[in-house]
Amino acid sequence: MHRLTIALLAVVDALVCAAAALGAILAPLVLVWLAVFGGEGAWSALWPTTARVWQLGHLVPVSIALDDAGAAAVGIDADGAAFWVSVAPLAFALFSLLFAARSGRRAVDAGAPWSGFAAGTAAFAVAAVVAWASGTAPVAAVTPWQAIVLPAAVYAAGFLLGAVPRAWDAGDGGPLDRLHDALDASGPAWREVPALVLRGAGIVAMGLVAIAGVVLAALFAVRGGEVIALFERARVDAVGAGALTLVHLAYLPTAMVWVVAYLAGPGFAVGTATAVSPAGVSLGVVPGIPILGLLPEGGSAWQLIAVAIPVGLAAAAGGVCRRAFAREWAFDGAGAEPVLPRLAIAGGIAAVVGALGALAAACASGAFGPGRMAEVGPDPGPVALALGLEALVGASILLLAPAGRLTAGRAAPADADGVDTEPDPA
Repeated sequence: MHRLTIALLAVVDALVCAAAALGAILAPLVLVWLAVFGGEGAWSALWPTTARVWQLGHLVPVSIALDDAGAAAVGIDADGAAFWVSVAPLAFALFSLLFAARSGRRAVDAGAPWSGFAAGTAAFAVAAVVAWASGTAPVAAVTPWQAIVLPAAVYAAGFLLGAVPRAWDAGDGGPLDRLHDALDASGPAWREVPALVLRGAGIVAMGLVAIAGVVLAALFAVRGGEVIALFERARVDAVGAGALTLVHLAYLPTAMVWVVAYLAGPGFAVGTATAVSPAGVSLGVVPGIPILGLLPEGGSAWQLIAVAIPVGLAAAAGGVCRRAFAREWAFDGAGAEPVLPRLAIAGGIAAVVGALGALAAACASGAFGPGRMAEVGPDPGPVALALGLEALVGASILLLAPAGRLTAGRAAPADADGVDTEPDPA
């Protein structure tokens, strides 16, 4: 397919992604507006609100400045009427990541991934410029460069997330192919190390996400009564309850990151000088947000077992990588398996998992209101350190273990059908 065609398709994908997310925000806002105001009021406020929610969902901090009437309406003292909101509803960023990853895979299959990457990222940046320029609001302001760069960075990361693994296998006719050739020339000890590092880190990351989802579902089942009680205390009608539910759905991925931080050990904060971790819970007064009804009331010694979950996932990842390395060495290596590449794989898995943990924690933390709520979410540094160390310990358990039966057949490797490929002696 021609490069220009691929670039145009990538542009269409990016614009559709931005329009779909903006439409998903605008549609319920219109319904709520009609239900509350009956078609009257300042319709011009709908689009700026939509733009701000979309920007916040793409990691753009929003500065709120309420006047005296607005502060009184929401029960905030005049001294705290100006504050930041930067804890992102990550459902919107996740949607853009997945949509961009799909576009990246399509660009690789079409034969011009880097043209698609440049065109798609530029188009999403243009959409961000339009949202910023047309969505000005005196109450909620954003920093211009953040409103443009951060959404484009989210889309670019998603595109690479889909394109690079596909291009690594299928080829890109460019830098990845050259890197692949250089690694192939390095011999059987090192050529699969980068791929195994990413595979192992992916296993740990996806396992943590899956377990966080299960834990969150279990919390809703066990502590659903507290969540419902907080909904009732909000004293909202059916329209308000529906709007609150949609907000909670948008923040579910954010809550999952908080659960991962809890499982890792450092936990998270729900306000200045607060902590929720397996070692203990120190909260004080918590805002009456329904989803905060899931917070544990206290810690106990048995909850420290949670830190074994990342170690176990890393051990499973290490086992997968150990078997893959043993097969590669049995096919093309000579002599005893080297230890240094396996150490590099374990260290690489730990580094990537720690970096992913820090990135996720940074995206799921920040400010969520005035006063104590200026510090909410997990601290990226401790989360990265804990996950990295847990991944290093878990992955090393099996990566540094003897291969055993996996290397027993090195002298006579088998093909895909299990047939011995060694020729019979004449």
